[in-house]
Amino acid sequence: MLTSLLTLFVVGIVALVAVGVVLSVIGAVLGIAFGLAGFLLFKVAPVVLVGYVVMRFLAPKQKRLSAEDRRWLES
Repeated sequence: MLTSLLTLFVVGIVALVAVGVVLSVIGAVLGIAFGLAGFLLFKVAPVVLVGYVVMRFLAPKQKRLSAEDRRWLES
């Protein structure tokens, strides 16, 4: 009787330790993922957006080909 109670006690402690380790690993992974997402969203994305807008305004406009140029290219 005492042996079975001690066995259940040890199994319960091992289960609690295992669940704690698993939850801590999941928390660490989620923390890293949210940290990286926040960094990319609030630090990198605004710089990329400003660079994109500046390049769109500074890029030379594409001129349409005249009918003669188009015929010359297609021949």
